[in-house]
Amino acid sequence: MIESVLSFLDTGLAHATGWQILAYTLVVTHVTIAGVTIFLHRCQAHRALDLHPIASHFFRFWLWLTTGMVTREWAAIHRKHHARCETPEDPHSPQTRGLRKVFFEGSELYRAEAKNLETIEKFGKGTPDDWLERNVYTPHTVVGVAIMLIVDVLLFGVIGLSVWAVQMLWIPVLAAGVINGIGHFWGYRHWDCPDASTNIVPWGILIGGEELHNNHHAYASSAKLSSKWYEFDIGWMYIRTLSMLGLATVRRVAPRPRFSQAKPTADFDTLQAVIAHRYDVMAAFAVSVRRACVEEAKRLRSASRPEGNVLASARKWLAREPAKWSRENREKLAEVLAASERVRKLVEMRAELAAVWERSNLSREQLLAILQQWCARAEASGVRALQDIALRVRCYAG
Repeated sequence: MIESVLSFLDTGLAHATGWQILAYTLVVTHVTIAGVTIFLHRCQAHRALDLHPIASHFFRFWLWLTTGMVTREWAAIHRKHHARCETPEDPHSPQTRGLRKVFFEGSELYRAEAKNLETIEKFGKGTPDDWLERNVYTPHTVVGVAIMLIVDVLLFGVIGLSVWAVQMLWIPVLAAGVINGIGHFWGYRHWDCPDASTNIVPWGILIGGEELHNNHHAYASSAKLSSKWYEFDIGWMYIRTLSMLGLATVRRVAPRPRFSQAKPTADFDTLQAVIAHRYDVMAAFAVSVRRACVEEAKRLRSASRPEGNVLASARKWLAREPAKWSRENREKLAEVLAASERVRKLVEMRAELAAVWERSNLSREQLLAILQQWCARAEASGVRALQDIALRVRCYAG
C-alpha cells in the first residue's frame, strides 16, 4: 500500500517522462494563451470576431480552470486601458506607474482594478451573462484552478504541483507583465498612434500574437494583429482555422490602403480613405521627415554650418507624433525648424494634415475643403516630399 502511494506520488497516473511533462506544460499553457487572445481579447473586449457557442464555451471553461479570470472583469479592465491609455486612470500603464511596477506586479494591478465596480459597470457590458457565468464561473473562480491542481497532481504526482504553478504564473508573467509592461515601453513601432504601445518582436508566437501590440493599438478592433509581410500572428492563424471549421466569424480586420489613379482633386471618397488610413499617411510623413533631416544635415555639414548637427540629432524625435516630444525636444524645436526651411514646412504641414481627422466638430464639407486646400498648398510648396505626399493622398481609394 505504501509502495503504491509512493509510486503514485512519484509518477502519477500518467507515468510520463520528463520530456512528456514538459510537452504537456507547453501545450496547456499555449492553449491558455490562445484562449486569452482569441476569446477574452479579440472576441470579448474588442468584438473583432464572433465565436460559435462550442468554441466560446470551451475557452470559458478552460480559462476558468487555468486562470480563474472573470470574462466581464477582464474585458472591462482592458477596454478601460484603451480608453484611458497612458493616463493616471490607465489600470496598468508603465508610462505612469513605472515598468518595474507593471512587470512584477501586473496581476496585483489587475486584481485591484477588478474591485473597482465603476470600471466593471461602465466598461463590462456585452460579456456573457448566462447561468454558468452567474452561478459557476464568476462566483467560484477558486474552484476552477483547484480542479486544475487536482488534475495535474493525479496525472504527474508531486511534480504536478510545479506544472500547475507554471500554468498559474503563465498569464500574470507573460500577459500582465510582458504585454502590459514591455509592450508599452520597449520595441518597434509601425504606427504613430497616440500611446506608447510597441511591437516587441515581429513573430507573435509565444504570447499568441499579442507581441504585435503597437499594431493592435493602432487598429484595436482588428481580429488580425500582424500588419507587415514579415510579421506572423499565430492567433490569427487559429482564428482562420476556427473560421474554416465554422466555429468563428471575423467581423473586422485592419483596413489595407487601396490606391487608384490620382484624382485631380480630393473628393469625399478620398477624405474617407485618408481618415481610415491616417496611420499609413503619418508613417509616410515620418519617413519624409527623417529623410529630410538627414539630407539637410549632410548639406549643412558640407558647408561647415553647425545647424547640420542640430538637424542630425533631431531626425528621430522630430519624425514622431508631436504629442510624444519630450520637454527637451520642444525646447529645441524652434532651433531645429530655423535650420531648414524644407524641414520646417514638412513639420508644420504634417500638423495641419493631422487636423483633418482631429477636428471632429467639423462637417464633411468643411473637412474636405481643408484637405483640398492642404493638397493645393503642398503641391505649390516646392518641397518634393510634400508634393509626393499630396499625390499619395489623392491616390487613396475607399
